[in-house]
Amino acid sequence: MPRTSLDEIPAREDSTLAKTQKTPIFSPATFRFFRDLARNNRTPWMDANRGRYRAEVVEPFRRLLDRLAPAVLRLSPAFETGGRSGRNFSRINRDIRFAADKSPYRPHFYLFFSEHAEEGRGGGQLYVGLAADAVTSGFRIYFGGRDGTLARVGAPRARENAKWLARQKRRLARRYDSYWYSSYKGEWTRRAGWPLAPEDWKRLKGWIVRRKFRPAAATRPAFVADVAKVFRDLYPLYRFTSAPDWKS
Repeated sequence: MPRTSLDEIPAREDSTLAKTQKTPIFSPATFRFFRDLARNNRTPWMDANRGRYRAEVVEPFRRLLDRLAPAVLRLSPAFETGGRSGRNFSRINRDIRFAADKSPYRPHFYLFFSEHAEEGRGGGQLYVGLAADAVTSGFRIYFGGRDGTLARVGAPRARENAKWLARQKRRLARRYDSYWYSSYKGEWTRRAGWPLAPEDWKRLKGWIVRRKFRPAAATRPAFVADVAKVFRDLYPLYRFTSAPDWKS
């Protein structure tokens, strides 16, 4: 099945989604769970609150996946929607083997979509995430090594298409935040703005374009439509950085 052109996705899709989703996905209980976890980030507390975790985090995120999947698959039928951890859902357990912070859990959770990207290769993602006091949705891509998607596809393309990137900035900058990471001697530095210059992409290790919502927005029925619109707006950035067959 061919990918759908963005021009073929009507803008009224958002209003249709908003009308059909009559019940909210999330409740204030989700945010309370993350606040409580941040204050009690220990295995005994988590073991005692596994039921809360499933009811207030895992199950709402699975409902969000189900409701977003049709809109995502209209962008590309190749997007993963199977609902597996590591493919669609972040893991709440932290790998603390080499981390200075030994807290065992992450007080946030993400749903993301990618097109069968190889594990560890750093392909782009469309995502939505919740934390104790924050909700974000957008596009992101991180360095996946010299053989990763960013190094093989995104960075060379960006160095040759600065004008296309500048057009995207004009289209999106008023509604979305953008920041990127560079690296020097293994240390990552966060940089505000859009990576437009070719030299930016020679040292770029990650790029995020996102919209920030108030937590209350996630407890409203319109949230699914809001996120679907973010995905539609930012899908061209995903294609630009990750798709071998991209054309301007």
